[in-house]
Amino acid sequence: MNSYAKFKRSQYLNLAHYFLLLFLTSSYQHTSNLCLCLGDGLPRSLGSSSCIEEERRALLSFKQDVIDPPGRLSTWVGHDCCQWKGISCNNRTGHVLRVDLRNGYSIFDEKYFQSGVGGKINPSLLGLKHLHYLDLSGNHFEGIHIPKFFGQLKSLRYLNISYAYFAGEIPPSLANLSNLNYLDIRGNSFKTSSKNLNWLSPLSSLKYINLGGLDLGSIGVSWLHAINMLPSLSELHLSSCNINQILPLSLKTINLTSLVVLDLSQNSINSSSFPSWLFNLTRLRKLDLSDNSFGRLIPSEFASLKSLEDLRLSRIGLTGQIPQLKGNMCNLKILSLSDNTFETGIQEFFNTLSDCPCNIIESLDLSGSYLSSDELPASLGMLKSLQHLNLNFNSFWGSLPESVGNLSSLKTLELNQNAMNGSIPESLGQLSELVVLQLSLNSWEGIITEAHLRNLTSLREFRLAADEPISLIFKVATEWVPPFKLNRIGIDNCQVGPTFPLWLQSQTELVFVNLEHTGISDTILVDWLLKISSQATFIDLSHNQISGKLPLQMNSPNLMEIYLSYNQLEGPLPLWSSHNAAVLDLSSNLFSGPIPSNFGQLMPNLIGLYLSDNQLNDSIPTSLCNMQMLWFLYLRSNQLSGEFPQACSWQSIWVVDVGNNSLSGHIPSSMGIPSSLLALKFNDNKFDGEIPSSIRNCSGMECIDLGGNRFTGNVPSWIGSDMPQLSMLRLRSNLFTGHIPRQLCNLQYLHLLDLGHNFFSGTIPNCLNNLSSLAYDNSSLYKSGGIGSHFFSHDSSLRFYHEQITVISKGQELEYYEDTQKLVKSIDLSSNNLEGEIPEEISSLVGLGTLNLSMNQLSGSIPSKIGRLRWLETLDLSYNNLSGQIPQSFASLTSLSHLNLSYNNLTGKIPTGNQFQTLEDSSIYKGNPSLCGVPISTYCPGDDRNDEDAKDSEPEDGNDQNEKLWFYATMALGFIVGFWGVCGTLLVKKSWRYAYFRFFDDIKDKVMLAIALKLARLQCNS
Repeated sequence: MNSYAKFKRSQYLNLAHYFLLLFLTSSYQHTSNLCLCLGDGLPRSLGSSSCIEEERRALLSFKQDVIDPPGRLSTWVGHDCCQWKGISCNNRTGHVLRVDLRNGYSIFDEKYFQSGVGGKINPSLLGLKHLHYLDLSGNHFEGIHIPKFFGQLKSLRYLNISYAYFAGEIPPSLANLSNLNYLDIRGNSFKTSSKNLNWLSPLSSLKYINLGGLDLGSIGVSWLHAINMLPSLSELHLSSCNINQILPLSLKTINLTSLVVLDLSQNSINSSSFPSWLFNLTRLRKLDLSDNSFGRLIPSEFASLKSLEDLRLSRIGLTGQIPQLKGNMCNLKILSLSDNTFETGIQEFFNTLSDCPCNIIESLDLSGSYLSSDELPASLGMLKSLQHLNLNFNSFWGSLPESVGNLSSLKTLELNQNAMNGSIPESLGQLSELVVLQLSLNSWEGIITEAHLRNLTSLREFRLAADEPISLIFKVATEWVPPFKLNRIGIDNCQVGPTFPLWLQSQTELVFVNLEHTGISDTILVDWLLKISSQATFIDLSHNQISGKLPLQMNSPNLMEIYLSYNQLEGPLPLWSSHNAAVLDLSSNLFSGPIPSNFGQLMPNLIGLYLSDNQLNDSIPTSLCNMQMLWFLYLRSNQLSGEFPQACSWQSIWVVDVGNNSLSGHIPSSMGIPSSLLALKFNDNKFDGEIPSSIRNCSGMECIDLGGNRFTGNVPSWIGSDMPQLSMLRLRSNLFTGHIPRQLCNLQYLHLLDLGHNFFSGTIPNCLNNLSSLAYDNSSLYKSGGIGSHFFSHDSSLRFYHEQITVISKGQELEYYEDTQKLVKSIDLSSNNLEGEIPEEISSLVGLGTLNLSMNQLSGSIPSKIGRLRWLETLDLSYNNLSGQIPQSFASLTSLSHLNLSYNNLTGKIPTGNQFQTLEDSSIYKGNPSLCGVPISTYCPGDDRNDEDAKDSEPEDGNDQNEKLWFYATMALGFIVGFWGVCGTLLVKKSWRYAYFRFFDDIKDKVMLAIALKLARLQCNS
């Protein structure tokens, strides 16, 4: 996986966290705002009066039913309950006004799940007759229903039970809370529902409602009529409520005249246009309709929403020109139009924004909007208030405009995955407020110096990746130390090395490090690595030439992913202690010695272990069997010996690759216990015995490679009947016997079948035409994705290594990887004891690229329709007993580049035309004495050729060769004289040189003038 895939995953993860935090924070802000008025102007804590005894007992009864692991109710002791944490009282009467037990940590903080309380909610709260404020948000009540008695807390003005893991139907009794101003029930994971929202209608005092995540899918549009009965409502949040029906385009009356915030995002609403009643909400300051469908165009009525400051229309199906939103564009502070399908209008859009007299826009998100064929305009620099700019996933090209240095308020700049192919201006270094800078996956060119970075004092995240390797070079003074302290850095395909620069060594607060493909060929900086690994969660230094030894012991409590592959690290494997580690990749290095015996205990939660292509020896430690979270085990191409541990039965394993070692013994029967196994690769070892029957449990198996071992017995028929997803079966170079099972013909996704170099007998199954994947060319049927597609989406952080398999094609061993494996369509049954005829049905496999049936005892003729295999590149039928003529349809094999028909009993004339003109090696027909024609020396009867003609033609051929030689020599001489006659004169005579260039300048000016005049006329006519 390249760095951008990691960046992209990290980006979406950060965005999700950001909006969730924003969601929680907004509720807490409202909490603090509303609570000021809950006690009718009285302070929240007790001044002179102590709490009332009856209410103290009610609180203690409530406490008894609460499960409190973090001890948040530990202060609930003593006589004065007004002094208890989370309790506030009226300072004159002593009545409890406020119970605030919200979780103090955000949902993505690691302490969040340890800080919540749970259990049951005791009805004793009804004893708090004057309770105005109840907040139980962020706790873990694990699926209990929202208590019906909440509806009897008649004095309640504020109720927040968001993210508290409640379930069931919203109790209609909440309709009795006539004084309620604030209601937040969001975030209970679709476990809560409501048959209707009629219970909201009596709550005429409501100012804030957040029902996010409440399933409203079954109540139709009645929710809108219930909400429309709340004239005081100022904020309405219905995000992710499964409102998937079409909204009414009009309403008879609009009572929501006080509405300031409306959030209907993530509901999959499918409407042909925006509802007209929306534009009557003239007080709206924030509108979020993202992740719905409201037609392709933004109507002009949006201009009536003149108070709008925050507009979010991401992923709503807009197309065509990016909307200008004239009339209210200049009032917007936040605008998100991401993930629509705009194509043009970016120049006009930025010009409209820059013409606003105040330029108050602070956040602009146009990411993923297919904006193409445009350079970023210089007018971008006019947006002086801009703090967040996201232009990811578009097709902008050219250089970053110099004017970007004028964005003095900018905190976030994201320009990932565009077509930027110019330089990065030094003016970027003027952005002293910049916190996040992401410029990855472009075609940047030029040089980065300290001038680009000198004043970025606030920078915390820096990501820069080029499409082409080393097209962007860091040239920073050796002793320069930057003014920033990064916590995230991602530089890929840029020249940072060859040494670890001092500016990079100075970054010691990093939690995310990606320096892949940076040209570093230095010795590993042990002290720096130890420092960052003690705090980092992600480290990738792969694809460099870093050498040296890692420390024998490393303690990395937070580290989750480590990628150090494709370097020159040596010595023993380190004892890397990290219980949180999910991926360890040390492949393609020079590590030697055994795998530590306690490896599995130190990193028990590994999901991916990659140690391939090193020099590791000794046996596979049994401690690896303790890694019950393991998905991927790659130990191929080492010097491992001994037996594979018999005790390993990982419950979730997907890939086991131990190929190219010296392992021996049997395949453990436990290998089939995890039915999740998709790839089993024990190739090129010394394994023996039979294929264990337990493997048949792996019904999702896609790849079996047991080639190059000493397996015996028959190939089990259940491979064809119980593994319908199998796409690659490689059993070559073993000791298998018996017939080829006909059940293999059931494998519709099989595109690589290699049974060569065994002892199979019998005939070739005539049902091979049922192998659907081979019956179509490379542009047709494919099993979507590969093994990796089962595991991760594109924004996943975990890397899935490309699968590797060896195929004999074109007379040599070729290595294929995941990206190209599905293009390999091959059948190899060579070097067996097969007999009978080549089945005619094999001509139906028109997508076949390699067919090798050599070194068998096949007889009969070559199928006459074999010319239908138009994608066939390699055909080897040598060393058989085939007879008859070579079919004339061979001339249709236009892709054929490797052919071997030697040592058969073929007769007649060798076909001519198309690819046969290039197959000039006569040895491919050797051992067929009855063949004749080109390229062998035997002429066919009736050919128009005899010895005299041959003799007469020899001097003519000699003359032809001489004529060609003289022709090319003369042409070369003429080119040299002509070239230097012009260029040499221009070099010597300055006045001619100036005249020559002036002439072409004049031509250029005339062409440009003609184009400009033509464009001007077209504009006037239009």
